[in-house]
Amino acid sequence: MSIPAAEPAAGSEEATGKTAASPPVVSANVILRILRMAARHRVGMALGILCAVVAANFQLLIPRYLGDAVDHAQGLLARTASGRDVAEAALWTTALLVLGAGVMRGVFTMLQNYLGESLGHRIGYELRLAYFEKLQRLSFGYHDRVHSGDLITRGMLDVEGVRRFLENAVFRTITLAVLVGYGGYHVVSIDPVLGTLALSFVPFVAWRAAVSRLWLRRTWRTLQERLSELTRIMEENLGGIKVVRAFVAQAFELAKFDRASSAALAMSLRRIDLRYRNGAAMSLAYYTAMGLVLWVGGSKVIEGALSVGTLAEFLTFMAILQQPVRQIGMIVNSAARGSISGARVFEVLDLEPAIRDQPGAQALAITQGVLRFEHVDFSYRSDGVPLVLRDVTFEVGPGRTLGIVGPPGSGKSTLAHLVARFYDVRAGRITIDGQDIRHVTLDSLRACVGVMQQDTFLFSASIQNNIAYGDPEVAEERIAEAAESAQLHRFVERLPARYETLVGERGLTLSGGQRQRLSIARSLLPGPKVIVFDDSTASVDAGTERQIRAALRELGKARTTLIISHRLGSLMHADEIVFLDGGRIVERGTHAELLALGGRYRGLYDLQVRGADASPPGASLSESSRAQ
Repeated sequence: MSIPAAEPAAGSEEATGKTAASPPVVSANVILRILRMAARHRVGMALGILCAVVAANFQLLIPRYLGDAVDHAQGLLARTASGRDVAEAALWTTALLVLGAGVMRGVFTMLQNYLGESLGHRIGYELRLAYFEKLQRLSFGYHDRVHSGDLITRGMLDVEGVRRFLENAVFRTITLAVLVGYGGYHVVSIDPVLGTLALSFVPFVAWRAAVSRLWLRRTWRTLQERLSELTRIMEENLGGIKVVRAFVAQAFELAKFDRASSAALAMSLRRIDLRYRNGAAMSLAYYTAMGLVLWVGGSKVIEGALSVGTLAEFLTFMAILQQPVRQIGMIVNSAARGSISGARVFEVLDLEPAIRDQPGAQALAITQGVLRFEHVDFSYRSDGVPLVLRDVTFEVGPGRTLGIVGPPGSGKSTLAHLVARFYDVRAGRITIDGQDIRHVTLDSLRACVGVMQQDTFLFSASIQNNIAYGDPEVAEERIAEAAESAQLHRFVERLPARYETLVGERGLTLSGGQRQRLSIARSLLPGPKVIVFDDSTASVDAGTERQIRAALRELGKARTTLIISHRLGSLMHADEIVFLDGGRIVERGTHAELLALGGRYRGLYDLQVRGADASPPGASLSESSRAQ
């Protein structure tokens, strides 16, 4: 989806330092950018402008015809019988003209509103699609810093603000310009004094609208932030509803939601007060101007300097002008909301993903599937402090398994994220068959690397669709094979709907072990050459884990396998085991070699297998503590 570029051009999500929490810069450039998006729909935009101009001109004909009708009616009363037929015919002609002008004005106004609303919905569709597509490409580092509730608010409420601006402001502004510009010129040319009085309320209304624009823009931004907070609280509450019920925290959660809701309500009431105060001031200005026109115009009628029909034309013109001029506040409000909402949406759209294909990147060419870390340093922060991994080097090839163990926070899961290039290393490099993964395309890399993550996420769909997520067109036999390897097939066969069984939102109808096995099956289905298990059997019982490991041993003969686990039983069979602590590899070797070393791995082994009291004499208390 092509979205007009911002001015100036946006940079990387890390280079710019922007996050969804940073305040957007609101300027006329945002409005111009929205209008450029609308201008791409040339036919709809041109027809909408034409309808707005034609409708305004037909509306301006009504005061003239009504003025003529009043003069004809007055003449009809003063004429003799011989002249009444002519005057009556003229009156009927004028009445038909008024009716025709009103009908045509209604038709073109209807077309203008239809085109404006349809154009707004098309732009909203394009923005939502482009926004969702950008969220798919932004790096994990960006999503780590930004709350999903704020992103949802931008993709829904802010896109709606942009759509409403196009629907409510663009064509109405054109109509107002024609009414005030051309209509004002006409009445001033008839009588400069009365024309000036008839238009006298317009500058005041414009001034009040300009003042309210500044306040409404500021309060809308604050209201959006408070609504984002509401969304975040509700999302967390629904996601953790079982925890809330288990700790009887409903009252606490309700009070937290009430505080956020009250803050949003207070801001909404403040906006209402501001809007209606300005509405009252605009009404006062209008009726004051009308009173002056009646006073001055009536005096001229009495003096014979002005006809009653002309005075009626001025008053009708003011009545017609009242509503469009009063809509200046709505136009300005829509523009203010559109500019802020557009800035918030474009802020995300303009970000360049930190993790993206480099120019000229080639597809990863797998010959063997040898994975190598070469002196890798990594930090989650853009300034590189603190380092999560320090000088990590290892190599594992096809048919071999590398086990990774260490205390919490040692960087184990980070290794899994780096293999699939969810993040980029700060120093060193990661290669597969000698190819730096930063120089190959992301699609080809992730097609060759399967990461079974610690947190299992399942979609609200059938078991079959969840397993086949990476390859929706795969044959049912392969789905069953993947489930069999993950020790899930027998469970699925006992279900009434078998593989068509719905798993519910986030897979809550399944147990933790069943969700993990389904996640393993989903990762195995595409047949990756490099498989990374990130504590993916933590919720599986020991017997099932042995069966999974036996099945994976057969599958892994031609694959490179990394097993990250805090349970030594999951990786004791590995060809090599590395012990991470503080982001560094402090021990490495086979299970037997590490036990013989009598270091941190041996301390962890004794804690898990033999019990804490069975620590060998050579293992210090500090080593056992670190192993935890």
